[in-house]
Amino acid sequence: MPQLRDSGTRSLHATEPVPSAEMDGFCRIFGIETEYGVAVTGADRPVDAGQVAMTMFQPIVSRSRSTNTYLSNGSRLYLDVGSHPEYATAEARDPREALAQDLAGERVMRNLALKAQTKLRESYGEHATIHVFKNNVDSAGHAFGCHENYLVRRFVPLETIEHQLLPFLITRQLYTGAGRMTPDGFQITQRADFLDEAVSSATTRSRPMVNTRDEPHADPDSFRRLHVIIGDSNRSQWATWMKLAVTHLVLCVIEDAARRGVPCGFEEYDFADPAAANRMVSRFLEHPDAELSLVSGATITALGLQRRYYRAVASFVSDHRETMGASLANRSYSGSVISDSMSGDSPDVPVTVVLQEWDRALRALESGDYTALADRVDWAAKKRVLDTVRRRRPDATFAQLEQLELDYHDIANGRLYGSLSSRGQIRGLIADDDVEQAVHNPPSDTRAALRGRFVTAALASGAQFSADWTHLALTAPERREAVLLDPFDAAGTSDFTRLMEALDR
Repeated sequence: MPQLRDSGTRSLHATEPVPSAEMDGFCRIFGIETEYGVAVTGADRPVDAGQVAMTMFQPIVSRSRSTNTYLSNGSRLYLDVGSHPEYATAEARDPREALAQDLAGERVMRNLALKAQTKLRESYGEHATIHVFKNNVDSAGHAFGCHENYLVRRFVPLETIEHQLLPFLITRQLYTGAGRMTPDGFQITQRADFLDEAVSSATTRSRPMVNTRDEPHADPDSFRRLHVIIGDSNRSQWATWMKLAVTHLVLCVIEDAARRGVPCGFEEYDFADPAAANRMVSRFLEHPDAELSLVSGATITALGLQRRYYRAVASFVSDHRETMGASLANRSYSGSVISDSMSGDSPDVPVTVVLQEWDRALRALESGDYTALADRVDWAAKKRVLDTVRRRRPDATFAQLEQLELDYHDIANGRLYGSLSSRGQIRGLIADDDVEQAVHNPPSDTRAALRGRFVTAALASGAQFSADWTHLALTAPERREAVLLDPFDAAGTSDFTRLMEALDR
């Protein structure tokens, strides 16, 4: 049966030099880790959320003797601290593929919850209902996260990430925030009031916006893994896709400047107090023209700063059109679901669409037309619904509105998000068939394809095995192992071939 290993940053084996295309170009590996909240309503007697989470994971424990395992689609599924089910997507080369893998995680969690619900009703009554929330704050005020991972070239110093990327991450929440009802008003982000540091190696005793723990899960001499904690969990497919794609483009500008040893233009955007700026951005609806203080002593609005990032990235893309286009063109895109203007066969069309969508969102914000964002931005979609309810039911209580908001995030038994989607009031980018494909299959062009093949074959043969992001092993009857240090490699090493041959015996 499988056992989990922690890869960390250990030196595993001598490795081949990293291909120049991966070091000199703009290709990247993307991943998303999502923690889910769990609750139960309608039970005949109290039931602990931790017990519910364990019931959800019973099929996983039966298969792997652990609540921590890897799946046949290359993803990692585990029960995190505080009984939060967590799903970490397989490595993806493209934001759209990462989105498909994230949606696969929703479906995996929903299936586990509904199976557990059937079992729960045998002991807690026929109305016991399990809710699984893809959000970041529960009703008791506890916060949990959604973490983005980006493979970044090692020659980019962490200080550069902190000072040049963090202002972008804070202000991009204008169009990627999930929104939250609070007693003091509606905020556009869920996490802002719970993040107290800009950067830190810790994730539990403090909550940083960017985690600096050095676990590249790749060649540590060539790459680092940028672990972004500041983002909200998104139901909107557009928001998930955009936050990955736009962050990638900003990182490309930073990396290219570091590679050439020249300024990238973002140096002057460093916030004097990132936490204060983050909280102010979250209150954008109350103070859209609030000035944020920079280290230089200058001030700028969140929208003004986003517009500056946009112009710099658009100029950079124009100067690197061919290579930048290829960096996001590893998957086919459907013009009807992302943008009316998305057409043609040029490899740079996806990058063009990212810029068009970014500009469109900023223009809507600049004009104050927040309803124009309600079909793609989570906070705007929720605000439209809540405003409608208030108009129709002026006596609606905060608790009732909060319940409606939670329903939006409930992937197991929620109705609101599905209703908006079915009526075309929230955009979908990935077809259901593609999501189901991602549930069972890893991306075909990353290391995840090898991990998925191994896990599938090992489970089918009943072999005892262990797995992590960079290491696969048969543990009995004869120990064999393979190191997968290159996340871009879907072909496999000779050790991987021998490992698979051993499974066929």
